[in-house]
Amino acid sequence: MQFEDPADLSRVCTERLGEKAGRQFAAMARRGFRLIRSTGSIPATGQCRLGGPALLEPETRWPEQSGVPLSLHAVLDTDALAAWLGNELPIRPGLLNFFYLDPDLPYEEYRKLDMLESEVCRVIPADPARAVETTAPEPARSYPAMPVHAAEVSMLPDCWDVEDEDVEFDRDQHWGAASLILGEMGDLDGNTAGSHCAFGWPDTSYTLKGSSRDADGPAVHLLQLAEDTELGWGWGDAGTLYFTIPVKALATGDFRMAVAQVLCC
Repeated sequence: MQFEDPADLSRVCTERLGEKAGRQFAAMARRGFRLIRSTGSIPATGQCRLGGPALLEPETRWPEQSGVPLSLHAVLDTDALAAWLGNELPIRPGLLNFFYLDPDLPYEEYRKLDMLESEVCRVIPADPARAVETTAPEPARSYPAMPVHAAEVSMLPDCWDVEDEDVEFDRDQHWGAASLILGEMGDLDGNTAGSHCAFGWPDTSYTLKGSSRDADGPAVHLLQLAEDTELGWGWGDAGTLYFTIPVKALATGDFRMAVAQVLCC
């Protein structure tokens, strides 16, 4: 659920859920962005883009898995995003390059791989002052470069990301907090799983492995990439690719801990 105005978010939550539960649910909102193709009237946000060459520091090696190079899917310019994110971005990593194993590699290339989940993706930061455009080596795919505008939004979690202790509800009327949210907020879900988004909450009714809770709460959502025929990528039937990182890893800038997961019909 995405709102351009945080005040509208709070108002809708209290109207739908009641004063106390509404405040509790609204407090779970996170700041994020819809990534929209830049045009003449819609400027790109910093160096944010989908596809194109990577922006890496000169000494950084192109990431690979068992000798097979990963494909660059997106670059986020966190300096340009930091003002809206505020405390939700505890560090300033500069540019973030998002890599994932090309799903259309020839079968013989896949046979070489030890398919560990932690190694099919990389998120590599780079200093904007030192970063240079770096072209993908073969057989990694190079997607067309698409500069994007990061539209500021406030995001509420999906009902399945809400735990029973997060929101007060009538236990005689609802079997859990998810039942309350689904029943009262369901028509506002917005279903943005077909769009590209950054930070905030991932738009999915399925549990992401990276979003499971630990002592620090849910993992931080970094990037959501939908199927895109213009760019030429897709992941199964209406698949969406999600990148997440543990809270502590983001706080220390350890992007080696980022993971990616594909969810599809």
